Amino acid sequence: MEKNYTFYHQTPIQIRFNDVDIMGHVNNSVYQNYFDYARLQYFEEVFGYRLDWYDKVLVLVKIEIEYVRPVMMYDPVKVLTKVYQLGNKSLRMDQRLVGEQPDDVRCMNRAVLSGFSYPQGQSLELPDIWRASIRDYEKDLDFEQG
Repeated sequence: MEKNYTFYHQTPIQIRFNDVDIMGHVNNSVYQNYFDYARLQYFEEVFGYRLDWYDKVLVLVKIEIEYVRPVMMYDPVKVLTKVYQLGNKSLRMDQRLVGEQPDDVRCMNRAVLSGFSYPQGQSLELPDIWRASIRDYEKDLDFEQG
């Protein structure tokens, strides 16, 4: 699952007391919340605005999570986020929850997101402005070759 990318986006994560289970580590069900939060932060930074959830959005259609090492209550962690593939109607994203160093991987998430129009109730092609913004941000990838 792990590939070597340059991650240009990172989101610090604040671990809350209720994230931790009786074993003293962050419960595995909480990790997806961290990835979701980081995903929103990524798109806000890349697009320069917040998506209007009543118009054109990106919806999660597939996730794959691999747990590597536990996260404890006071561990400083952040999520690294990267779009690594652009299709006509969807994109693929790689996220990693890491400790203080980028190679201290605690959990990895692969996701597929699809463009969606809520007013029309159907999928949509990714708007050109979104595609251009992602291409500019993820400057080390050639999206034409997928």
